[in-house]
Amino acid sequence: MALDSHGVLAAVTIAMYVPFLLLSIKIVSKYGIARGDGWVFLLIFCIIRVLGGALLVAAEEITPVNTSLYIGGYALEASGLSPLLLCTLGLLHSIFQTPDGSPRHQRPFRLLQLLGTIALVLTIIGISDETSSTSGSSSSGNTMRRAGVILFAVLYIILVGVCLHQWTQIHSVMRYRKQLLKAISVALPFLAIRTLYSILSTFSSSTFSTTSTSTTSDTSDLAKFNLFTGEWQIYLVMDMLMEYAVVIIYSVAALVLPLNEDYKFAGSYQDQYPLNAPQYPSSAPQYPSSAPQY
Repeated sequence: MALDSHGVLAAVTIAMYVPFLLLSIKIVSKYGIARGDGWVFLLIFCIIRVLGGALLVAAEEITPVNTSLYIGGYALEASGLSPLLLCTLGLLHSIFQTPDGSPRHQRPFRLLQLLGTIALVLTIIGISDETSSTSGSSSSGNTMRRAGVILFAVLYIILVGVCLHQWTQIHSVMRYRKQLLKAISVALPFLAIRTLYSILSTFSSSTFSTTSTSTTSDTSDLAKFNLFTGEWQIYLVMDMLMEYAVVIIYSVAALVLPLNEDYKFAGSYQDQYPLNAPQYPSSAPQYPSSAPQY
């Protein structure tokens, strides 16, 4: 059975992300989980893209039609934005680390991570409800799906704010993390277009359905952004290529930048210039120089 345009793009997605899946495993092994939460989310994103593409290709190859494969593939496609945003959040958090590797501002970043997780949960539950048979659950599912994508947009805006704040504090950022901040800044415009596509795609239809009847007249202006029935060229540019650009930027940064050297560099700097290191009072008693000598 020949693949249609969406099936071809799904096959291309698999070919695009299998190498980066292997590469992201290497990156996570390099930096570890404790200091590299952002890299872990990059790995999760690559897994989602490969698995989602495989489900969509299988859905078009298997006869009779298996609707569950389509739903699973498109659900992974719709939820893929979450790990990409959380990856960016984790990388920004690593820039706040102290020279000894201790994280700072953990509570605000954990709350932001919770925000992204809630958005993902709302999206998945919304899709699940919309694909059920009852009209009532379809309406509530649509509401949750749209609420989820709005939270994604809010999280992106906060990420931009955090990035701008870091640039105002660039003098206190460690050596190689300054380069990582540049990489994140370059990736944010691509991530903005990807987030915008999610918003337009979600609001282009009142239901999560793979059929052409899902696009209603009151949203006809957004019909071309629909994930299922819209123009595949728009999906290719605003979704696939934007994601791919972000993944390339982050992967190159992980491989090229010796981020672990920041800790060694900070330690050697304090050894070379001990007066710049934090000074602590000695616990030993101090005697005046004029005290009698015995």
